[in-house]
Amino acid sequence: MAYKKKYAVMALVGVCAASGVAWWAQNKSAPSGDAAKPAVSAAPGSGAAAGPAKAPAVEVAKVETMTLVDETQAVGSLRSRQGVMLRPEVGGRVKHIFFNDGQRVRKGQVMVQFEDQLQVAQLSQAKAELSIAEANHKRNQELVTQNFISKRSLDESGAALEVSRAKLALADATLQRLKVLAPFDGITGLKQVNVGDYLKDGADMVNVEDIDAVLLDFRLPERFQAKIRAGQKAQLTVDALPGRPFSAIVQAVDPLIEANGRSVGVRGCIDNRQQQLRPGMFARVNAVFGSRENAMVIPEEAIIPQGGRTFVVKVVAGEKPDTLVSERVAVKVGLRQPGKVEIVEGLAAGDTVVTAGHQRLQKDGTAVRVVDLSQPGGGKPAGGPAQAGAPAGGASAAASTNGAAPQGTKSSASVAPAATGKPGAPTNKVALTGPNPCLRGADAAR
Repeated sequence: MAYKKKYAVMALVGVCAASGVAWWAQNKSAPSGDAAKPAVSAAPGSGAAAGPAKAPAVEVAKVETMTLVDETQAVGSLRSRQGVMLRPEVGGRVKHIFFNDGQRVRKGQVMVQFEDQLQVAQLSQAKAELSIAEANHKRNQELVTQNFISKRSLDESGAALEVSRAKLALADATLQRLKVLAPFDGITGLKQVNVGDYLKDGADMVNVEDIDAVLLDFRLPERFQAKIRAGQKAQLTVDALPGRPFSAIVQAVDPLIEANGRSVGVRGCIDNRQQQLRPGMFARVNAVFGSRENAMVIPEEAIIPQGGRTFVVKVVAGEKPDTLVSERVAVKVGLRQPGKVEIVEGLAAGDTVVTAGHQRLQKDGTAVRVVDLSQPGGGKPAGGPAQAGAPAGGASAAASTNGAAPQGTKSSASVAPAATGKPGAPTNKVALTGPNPCLRGADAAR
């Protein structure tokens, strides 16, 4: 029993000794820790003595100005400005074919000639009957003046003359129907008939396509029907010709909204005198409704949707020197581009907004530290309001620190229509002479 009490007393003494050593070590290190605090507070550009060490770090970006293009994407297909399948009006046997596959033809050119022996004979007969009728009528006119025949005989010969003329016109029209003519200038397709074939009326012979200008048909959602109008430009690319942008002029907008898809039909025209495009091609369309110069934009990360409204957090100068605080502002957004949002109301060019760290800013007036991730030592606090205005972190990392803003010009080029293209890039600009066929009237096009 005495042995156990001895070891219990020794253990109690050991615990007391360890506690005393720990208390002494803690009291000795406290002065050195207090001396280090002023060094942290005295960091250059840190602001108040105790605030900056606890201020939340945020990333910011400046409100930029750039040119925004109001546009939307769609898919469409190409078709000929004029296209027709040639078919005979009457049946008959093919006598001659006056074209080759893929040949350019002119309006009124004879394409196919049918057997016409019978019709030629009927025309000759009609001419002979007309000659006799004219001679009889002339003779009757002379006899009436001499009172050798009655006036009724002269009227009968005149009527017979008119009948003979009508028969001649009918025979000539029947003969002409055996010639199939090109209805307009164009290019023939692949012929589907041969010499000697007997064709019924309405049988397919060959298609003729006018592709000096091709039409672009596409559809847009009904919400764009108030924006799209004739005369606007649409940029397009085709999968068959990658890397070659084309430009179309909107010619007409369908007044009828399709009930099934709630979309509106749009038709554009493309100058195709270089024959690069073909009817039936699939096209990716970028319809351009307009553009706005000097539009104010911010990174989309800065937008805070809340309760049906849109907010951003501005970084402004605090009441104390060299301090930055947060301020929540309601804004009205406009167009959206990849990574960018237009601000219509609520901000001014040059304002600084928070792009990362919103969750740390629960109320207005919160002191913040601006972190510039674009610098080699990322995470280093910015040194005051002048530096806080410079873009920092994320989408604004490419901005310069001297206040110059080449970003706006660069972004404008990125959202400009594809029709601008690159120098030397192949486009559908034609080197041919003459007016653009898409700008000519419908009558002139024919």
